[in-house]
Order: sequence, then C-alpha cells, then structure tokens
Amino acid sequence: MKEARTRTEYSARNTTVALISRLSAIIMGYLLRVVFTHTLSESYVGVNGLFLDIIQVLSLSEMGVGTAITFALYKPIACNDIEKQKSLMRLFRKFYYAVAVVVAILGCALIPFLDLFIKDYESVEHLTLIYCLYLTNAICSYLLIYKKTLMDAHQLLYIGIFYQTMSWVIQDVLQIVVLVVRHDFILFLVINIATTVLCNLCISVHANRLYPYLKEKNAPKLAHLEQKKIFSDIRAMLMHKVGTVIVNNTDNLVLSAFVGIVSVGSYSNYYLLIGSVRQLLNQVYQGITASVGNLGAVQKNGHMKEVFEAVFFIGQWMYGFAVICLYEVINPFIEISFGKQYLFSDVVVFVLCVNFYMNGMRNASLTFRDSMGLFWYDRYKAIVEALLNLAVSLLLVQCLGTVGVFAGTLLSMALTSLWVEPYILYKHGFACPCTGYFARYFVYMAVAGAVWYLTDFICRSVLVLESMWQILFGRLLICLFVPNLVFLLVYGKTKEFRFLSGRLKSLWKRK
Repeated sequence: MKEARTRTEYSARNTTVALISRLSAIIMGYLLRVVFTHTLSESYVGVNGLFLDIIQVLSLSEMGVGTAITFALYKPIACNDIEKQKSLMRLFRKFYYAVAVVVAILGCALIPFLDLFIKDYESVEHLTLIYCLYLTNAICSYLLIYKKTLMDAHQLLYIGIFYQTMSWVIQDVLQIVVLVVRHDFILFLVINIATTVLCNLCISVHANRLYPYLKEKNAPKLAHLEQKKIFSDIRAMLMHKVGTVIVNNTDNLVLSAFVGIVSVGSYSNYYLLIGSVRQLLNQVYQGITASVGNLGAVQKNGHMKEVFEAVFFIGQWMYGFAVICLYEVINPFIEISFGKQYLFSDVVVFVLCVNFYMNGMRNASLTFRDSMGLFWYDRYKAIVEALLNLAVSLLLVQCLGTVGVFAGTLLSMALTSLWVEPYILYKHGFACPCTGYFARYFVYMAVAGAVWYLTDFICRSVLVLESMWQILFGRLLICLFVPNLVFLLVYGKTKEFRFLSGRLKSLWKRK
C-alpha cells in the first residue's frame, strides 16, 4: 500500500505542477498570438503554422527513441540498478546527438523545395532565412534534453516542466516586446532559439545534481539482447511516429497547397485554442505515465486494468466537458481575438471538435500502451492510418475544401486507431477481452453527445445577445455548470467514480 500511495502522490504532484505550468504557458501563448496576429501580416501567421508542421515532420528522425528508452528505464529504476541506468542513458545520448545531425541534413535538403509547400510563395520576405531559424531551433532542442527523460522516469516530471514553463514565459514576454516595438519576425525567432538552449542547459545541470553518475565515463555497454530489444521497440515507435506526424501535421501542408496560406493562418488560430486545451488535458496523462510504468514493473495485470478503467473514466469526463466548451465558445473567442476574417463555418468547427474528442478518448489507451511497452503489436496500424488519412484528405479537399481536410483525419482515425489500440492493450497488456471497454466507450460517447446537444440548445435559446463578449462569457458560464452537473448525476454512483473518490480522499488525508 505504501508504494501505491507514493505513486499516487507522485502522479498528483506531477499533474498539478504540469496543469499550472501549462495554463501559464497557454495564457502567455495566447497573448503572444494576439500580438503576433495584429502586428504581422496574415502570410506570416500562415508561414508560422506551416514551418512548425514541417519541423514536426523532420522530428520523425527522433524515431520514438525517448519513449522506448523511458520504458527500458522503468525496471532498472524500480530495482535501483544504477549501472543499467548509466548504460541506457549513454545509449540515449548517442541517439539524440545523431538525431540532431540527421534533422540538420534533412532540413537543409528541403530548402530548394520550399516553394512547393506554399501556394503564394512571393508574399513572404526572407522566407529561406525564416525557415533556417526554425530549423536551428529544432536542432538545438535535441541537445542536452535527453537527461530530462531520466528525471521523468523517476516520476520527477514536474522538475523539467518547471524549467520549460519559466523559459516559455520569458520567451513570450521578450517576443511580445520585439513584435510591439520593432515588428521584427527574425529577432522573434532568434529569441526562440536562445531560450531553447538556456532551458535545456538548466535541465541538464539539475539532472547532473540529482544523478551524479550521469557524469561518469565508465558506463558499461548494454548486453546484445537488451540492445536488440531496444532497437526493436525503436523500430515500432518509428512507425507510430510516422503515423502520428502524418495524421496530425499534414493538415497545414494540404491546406497551404490546395486552399492557400491564409487558410493555414485561420486554422493556426483555431489550433491555438484547441491545441492549448489538448495540451492542458494531456498533462494529466503525462503526470501519471511514469507512475503507470513503475506500477507495471511490479504489479500484475488485474490491478493495472482497474487503474486503466479509472483513468479512462477521468478522460471521458474531461474531454466530454472540454469539447462542449470548445464548440460553444471557439468562434466568439476567435472573432474577439483575431477578427471575423479568421472565422471558420460551424461545420468546420464541429468536425474539428469531434476530432479533438476522439483523439482525447485515445489517451488512456496510449498512456498504458507506452508505459507497458506494447509498441510492437500495433506498429502497422500507424502506417495504415497515416496513408488513409493523407489519401482521404487529398480526395475530400478537392470537393469539400477546408472541411474535407479535417474530415479525412477523422475518418482515418475512426477506421484504425479507435479500435486497434484498445484491442492491443487488452489482449497483450491485460490478457482479457476488450468487449467491456467498447461497451463503456459507446455509453460515454452517447452521454457526451446528449449533454452536448442539451448544452448547445440552452446556449442558443437563452443567450440571444448582441455583444460578442457577452455571448462568450454567457456560453462559458453555461458550459461550466450544465455538462458537469449532468455527468455527476449520470456517473456519481459508478464503480470508477467511487474508486477515484477514495483515492482523492486518501491523498487529501495524507496532505
């Protein structure tokens, strides 16, 4: 019981710090985005979103090494095997330095082809220099940061998050000053590079203080079988990484090529809010990942399954509430922040929100899959989903325009990830049928849909107001109470709710 409580406390600490830090970063990021949109042209807004996506595609060279090494660290940490930790970190360092070189080579190779990605190439000055600065920041992000993985695996995620949040806040303040005073996009990007290097250096120094053995040069080489297992996991994670990047980061490329760079700017503004909410909620899963990995190293499948069902229950509540809020407030928010010219239609907003909800419902399965090292079994799913997404999006954008791109992403996910990932988790992780999972999933989805319809009906019937600010805050107030009250009435007596209530009460008594 003591170990379980310790894991709960680590999860609570990591999650709390992560949520507060992410919320701070979101607020600062929003202020920066507003200033960015109003001080630079729509073309620069679009270029920012496009180049960020290109860098994400280049990050495929990371191959999921971080996830594979983190999983390999859980057992040595649970057994206090220092020599094995040293060996793994030595291997990890070599991987990340090699990744930095590969990203640099691939990134430079793309420079002659930048005009192929941008329909209105001539509208942006100094495009090649801007791209090179984005690329430099990506390369710097791999230097020294590998040590953060060891802290995360020791359930000390909050330390790295603290440094990252401080660097983001400093970066955003400096960038806002530069945009307001000088309207200088080049200096804006130079600040980004400087804060990335400074943050990684601080994390590295802190990790060296916590784990002095990182500085020792006599780390033994891993056994051949252990290296073979890690390389096998890395190959599987590469397939997952390819799928994730193509699914999540090619929408801007398709929009830019077929609709125009201004449409990419509009999507970037929507993604600012949707992505910020997603990142905020993802902190809950990041906060528990190392604890789940530690639990899997010492516990049996039955208890893991019980914990998973509780985490899945939390996720469906969080994402059900969040998607309702997003749908009701996102267009008023965009109009107030950036202007009417950036608005999407209700149909596009609906598809974006459904995508957000479906992706969020996957997080519990993905967290446990990664923590239990089950990357290998569904590796081909990621490739199939990626190819299907690209093909369907390219087909639908021809006839439906912007909404076709996002509909393609939704269809490809529904046909692959939504059922393959839980099937693999239950079969190879819990060793039991997954029929109970899908029954829960459909119940959760039906309840969320009904509550969404009810909340939307109330918002549109009650709030007939002229001021966009009144509409925004009125809808937000309704969304804060109606969904949560209905969810509490529906789920208040379930096994999962009682399980979580008990854990929270126990944690509160200890604190």
